[in-house]
Amino acid sequence: MKLYVLIAGVVLMVSLLPVACGGSPASSSVATVTARPTLTPVPIPNTEATPTTAPAPTVTDTPTPTGSYRLTILHNNDGESQLVDLGSGLEDFGGVAHFATVVQREKWAASSDEGASEKSGWIMVSSGDNFLAGPEFTAGLRSGTYYDALALDLIGYDAIALGNHDFDFGPEVLAEFIKQVSDSQAPFLSSNLDFSGEPSLQALFDEGRIAESVVVQRNGVRIGIIGVTTPNLRSISSPRNVKIISGVAGEIQAEVDRLEAAGVNKIVLISHLQDVDVDIALLKQIDGVDVVVAGGGDDLLANPRDPLVPGDEYPRPYPIIATDLDGTEVPVVTTAGQYGYLGKLVVQFDGGGNLTDIDAEASGPIRIAHWINPDAVRPQPDVQTQVVDPVVRFIEDLTRAIATSQVVLEGRRSEVRSRETNQGNLMADALHRKASQLADEYAVSSPDVAIQNGGGIRNGVLLPAGPITELDTFDMAPFSNLVTVLENISREQFKEVLENAVSRAVDGDTEGGSGRFAQVSGFSFEWSESGTAQVLGPDGTVDTPGARVQRVMLNDGTVIVDGGAVMPGSALTVATIDFLARGGDQYPYRGAPFTNMGVSYQQALADYIQDTDGLYGTVTAADYPEGGEGRIVRLP
Repeated sequence: MKLYVLIAGVVLMVSLLPVACGGSPASSSVATVTARPTLTPVPIPNTEATPTTAPAPTVTDTPTPTGSYRLTILHNNDGESQLVDLGSGLEDFGGVAHFATVVQREKWAASSDEGASEKSGWIMVSSGDNFLAGPEFTAGLRSGTYYDALALDLIGYDAIALGNHDFDFGPEVLAEFIKQVSDSQAPFLSSNLDFSGEPSLQALFDEGRIAESVVVQRNGVRIGIIGVTTPNLRSISSPRNVKIISGVAGEIQAEVDRLEAAGVNKIVLISHLQDVDVDIALLKQIDGVDVVVAGGGDDLLANPRDPLVPGDEYPRPYPIIATDLDGTEVPVVTTAGQYGYLGKLVVQFDGGGNLTDIDAEASGPIRIAHWINPDAVRPQPDVQTQVVDPVVRFIEDLTRAIATSQVVLEGRRSEVRSRETNQGNLMADALHRKASQLADEYAVSSPDVAIQNGGGIRNGVLLPAGPITELDTFDMAPFSNLVTVLENISREQFKEVLENAVSRAVDGDTEGGSGRFAQVSGFSFEWSESGTAQVLGPDGTVDTPGARVQRVMLNDGTVIVDGGAVMPGSALTVATIDFLARGGDQYPYRGAPFTNMGVSYQQALADYIQDTDGLYGTVTAADYPEGGEGRIVRLP
């Protein structure tokens, strides 16, 4: 009771401080970069972070106290560049500047008072997907200041997990992103990735900016934090030569053992395995982890007393209690992403490092609200002026119309991932046209066909007839995918590519591999879900041949597949995006050589719809009818 009163007193004291106060805790082990202004540091005592790699981690010589310890774990995941607010209809919620204010308040509240009889402290962690392609991130790419990285730096994290979207722009962009988290020097963690094949990332690993784990000391107590990344990384992002270690449990356990050998007995796992249930299952294979902070699934955990963003519900409690290999109960937490919530878990440890209690009253997701909401906070001024304001100005410049559509364009996730849509046709045609235009310049054959995966179409809406803005093209095609050509793809391999595209397609909005569904140009094809779905091995070889694709015909009438059988004939040249050419979404090109043409698929789309030798500023119903034009036919 005495501790509770003390913490309440700190909260009250914080509520009397100006909203403008805020920032990252000072760290005695990190040199401060003063090239740009930062938040005013918070005077949190005894703060030190030491990245760890094999062999056993080097940690501070300060002994861990033998008494009990109250730890507040502040967390979020899947920020995904949603820096301004939660979007249309939810403008009063989210936003990284308001998020920063709440984080700062909770750090103060969790700081140990000098006169307390019991020690307490906090850590602040992210469970990955720290940025996402789109207009907000493009603002940073064009300006040279990665605003997401600047926001992380100003907020002040103790550790940041590497998520799949963090690799979407390739290793060099990720390396630069990490470098721009420069003042706080927050380490980016993953225990199951090997960066030796990517010099820019390996250099950061050697410096300790990327690590398998980190030891944070707060108020004389050491807390170990381990990171882990989805082993499906290669098929859903662009890690290039980063090696992914699939034996996740073994890598985590090895890191736990190293930390424990160094005397660290409070261990938190920050995980980006994309589904909280995967984390729960993983726990049964390891022991020694005290808390799991999951990410990647955008799962909301909450209790009935917790205020939620409008439209959110209470599907599962916060926290979920799971069990590890030894049967020990372990709390698992996560939040919905995009800076809509700050997660807060308050736990108690005894002198031996055993988790003994969870403060249910103090724990839960904290909604990020502003304007007239009763739990509203003001935006943190530095984050607002340095991050949000320039992003807003950039987005406003993208709202000019560059074309007009005379037809509603179908871009909803459930549709572009399961059937032909007119927006899918438009985007595939844009790839086809741009590759054809640049073929001579890059000394490649003009493409016969083009393929755009449904997972790369991201606007997720029915775009009404009317103006199309440059911002709309970013919403449709937000990733850094480049127009790419693969030559000499045999007809047999091309059928395997299409079998992959329909191998997981079902009606409705589905998760997992459904993003591989193809939107096409230059040909049509027929397929049946009743046929055997193709199954691929890890290297893209066919383990189970597919029998879903029944007929493929080029626009000039050339039949490639008939009755499920491949017709003899010449190989094909395929225009696509480099993500698929590298094997993303398990497209079985199996290392076939390809040529990048230095143009993003967003730029190809914008050029196609407005150029005089393209659609000349008008998308017509004749060219792109609602429901498509029969490029993809689904048989019974």
